[in-house]
Amino acid sequence: MNMNDMVLVSVDDHMVEPPGLFDKHIPAKYKDDVPKLIQREDGTDAWVFEGAEATNVGLNAVAGRPPDEYGAEPTKLSEIREGCYNIDERIRDMNANGVAAALNFPSFPQFCGQYFARAKDKELGLAVLRAYNDWHIDEWCGAYPGRMIPQALPPIWDPQLMADEVRRVAKKGCHAVSFSENPTKIEHPSLHDPHWDPFWQACSDEGTIVNLHIGSSSSVVITSLDAPVDTMITLQPMSIVQAAADLVWSPMLRKFPDLRFALSEGGIGWVPYFLERIDRVYKMHRAWTHQDFGDKTPSEVFLERVALCFIDDEFGVANRDKLNMDMVTWECDYPHSDSTWPLAPETLDIYLDGLDDDEVDKITHENALRLYNFDMFSHIPKEQLTVGALRAQATDVDLGFRSSERLKKDGTDTVSVLDLASKIAT
Repeated sequence: MNMNDMVLVSVDDHMVEPPGLFDKHIPAKYKDDVPKLIQREDGTDAWVFEGAEATNVGLNAVAGRPPDEYGAEPTKLSEIREGCYNIDERIRDMNANGVAAALNFPSFPQFCGQYFARAKDKELGLAVLRAYNDWHIDEWCGAYPGRMIPQALPPIWDPQLMADEVRRVAKKGCHAVSFSENPTKIEHPSLHDPHWDPFWQACSDEGTIVNLHIGSSSSVVITSLDAPVDTMITLQPMSIVQAAADLVWSPMLRKFPDLRFALSEGGIGWVPYFLERIDRVYKMHRAWTHQDFGDKTPSEVFLERVALCFIDDEFGVANRDKLNMDMVTWECDYPHSDSTWPLAPETLDIYLDGLDDDEVDKITHENALRLYNFDMFSHIPKEQLTVGALRAQATDVDLGFRSSERLKKDGTDTVSVLDLASKIAT
């Protein structure tokens, strides 16, 4: 397939929340109590809620910076590319990257709303969380129908409230929810505990996919205090294998046969060996561990029910015959340092070279649209959503590097995506 004819849907991007997001959605009695974006004395920005500051306003939102300026920063909106927090500019950045639609994970609330869960006043916490979800669905995703896949945050402190929220947002067209890959690390019961059953039941009933993003347990892989950050960056995607094992051996996939999960930003290259290993464990140990998958193997259940997501994974694509190609999806990870923006099509095309067109379509968009119950083409014709068609709308988007010391253009020439691709190729 010609790269410009591909339709790209990313199941893992990120946004940085703008100030005032709660204004139109919070009940009047709570309007003075919502999280607020403040500027500290040192000039950095912070979200404050019930006196507690969120850890970072835009963790690793480094799109457009020179690579030698990547890091855990930035710490204020003025250091961030506008497409991180401005929906109009985000669509322009997506067009420049040839991306038709994307699902976005949150920044300051954390992956499964931990920041809201820490509220002392739980009624306020629930009101704020619902207002956040409404803003995300109605404004961030609603501004450009067909371009943003909605995702909700759960009131993780109460499984019945979680179930209620899943059902509430499903009525608004949202069929994705972010959850933790290891809730014990955020002081909640494990994935093996029936505590979560009301939540699983609601997700199963509503066709809502549960996204388990790396780092959603508010933790990273640290082998030692002496290890360089490269160690953590290397291991973090593969660490999702722990959640994969929990999913397979816990009862929830067998108890809720319509429940589906996605391992967000976990990659796919490790999966073939994982499948081999779980089937061997079942064969060798089931007599005394008392696992029972009926007439299926653990690998068959995993492949049927767990969506896999990759950014850049040559080995995984090459070994796709070991995977379920109806459950493999692609992600861009904008605006983080692992992202392939603004050259996602060029990067992906290397690994998709030689695949049949139907396999390319599954990976690039068909699986994502089905799994997330997102009817993109009812809003925009397919021919207007190809890489080539979208990039034709974005020739004026400046893709040149912007140093953190100056985010505004000051006399530099606009750089096109074709210029960047040419430089990389040479």
